[in-house]
Amino acid sequence: MSAGTGVVLGLIIGIAGGWILAGRQRGSAARGSKAHLMPSVLSGHSLTTPQLLAWIDAATQGWLILTPDLTIGYINSRAERLLQFSSNLLVRGQPLDEVLSVPELEEAIISVRHQQRPQRCEWEQQRIPLEAIVLPGSDEWLLVLLQNRQSLEAQQQQQERWVSDVAHELKTPLTALMLVSDRLEGAVSEDDGVLVERLQRELRRLQLMVEDLLELSRLENILPRDQVDYSALNLDQLVEGAWNSIRPLADQRDVSLSINTDEPGPLLGDQRRLHRAVLNLLDNALRYSPDHDSVEVDILPSGGWWLLSVRDHGPGLSETDLSNMFQRFYRGDPSRARSNRSGSGLGLAIVQQIAVNHGGRVQARNHPDGGTSMELLLPKGQA
Repeated sequence: MSAGTGVVLGLIIGIAGGWILAGRQRGSAARGSKAHLMPSVLSGHSLTTPQLLAWIDAATQGWLILTPDLTIGYINSRAERLLQFSSNLLVRGQPLDEVLSVPELEEAIISVRHQQRPQRCEWEQQRIPLEAIVLPGSDEWLLVLLQNRQSLEAQQQQQERWVSDVAHELKTPLTALMLVSDRLEGAVSEDDGVLVERLQRELRRLQLMVEDLLELSRLENILPRDQVDYSALNLDQLVEGAWNSIRPLADQRDVSLSINTDEPGPLLGDQRRLHRAVLNLLDNALRYSPDHDSVEVDILPSGGWWLLSVRDHGPGLSETDLSNMFQRFYRGDPSRARSNRSGSGLGLAIVQQIAVNHGGRVQARNHPDGGTSMELLLPKGQA
């Protein structure tokens, strides 16, 4: 083993250690606990330099290790192909700026050096879209992970097309099954009627899921801040309109709506989709609200944003629920819900995508005085 290779091995471990340390400093409990277990896991085992370098060379990502003076300490063959280095060009040991000129990467490197946090950047290398993640290591060494962004985008587009195609194909048989179940309802005995009712309930849930999948697929293919369908809106009117859609369900349980605001909340947005987002938030709050209680909505200015807060007075959510509730098909503990209605599992994922498309975001937290608060942040506009 050469001295240079030994140094590279030590610095690979140093980079990994620095990355773990940075993760701990950011308060990542999960990664921190795993990092704490690493010494005991590796105890008694010998990890050789050839084995580490073989893994790096076989990696599907490009690996580029930079020394403190930004010399290329190590580069695997995948990185050489992505950066389109000639096979006759020996780049190891060469200053990075002499063999590669990428302003986006240079800016990311400077930022990592200054902040000691990972940075991501994108650029095109002779019409090939590349993505790099720059990781800080010990003693100012850096690791650059490279990959072809084109293949990732192609996979994502293929997945979205697949979901959309499947949803479209399911609509016709589901409609036919609903018609059959409606005919069965009046033709079966009372005992079998219970089974038909259950069948209809599950078919309605599947229809809702298919419709939500199609809507989510359409939302993901819209460019952020695409203002083609934007119009002047008021948040208080959106809230009142959405509540009217679920008022019959709320009245059954004697749950009321309370809107607290000093301003109507003017903004520009897609009326249909923002109505859907607010409706989903209110419906979610209604599910967790106790009977004879209220759903509280606050509309507050926050700098250049409007903060729409929807709070229920339910039992609150676990840390797991708060971390995963915007994921597709995620379902929390059913015992927390005060309603027997079941949704598609996509409602909050749709809210999140609508918020992103409008240049905003949505988050959830447990309210200090009890219950859960769903907060939708949207850019201000003039109505």
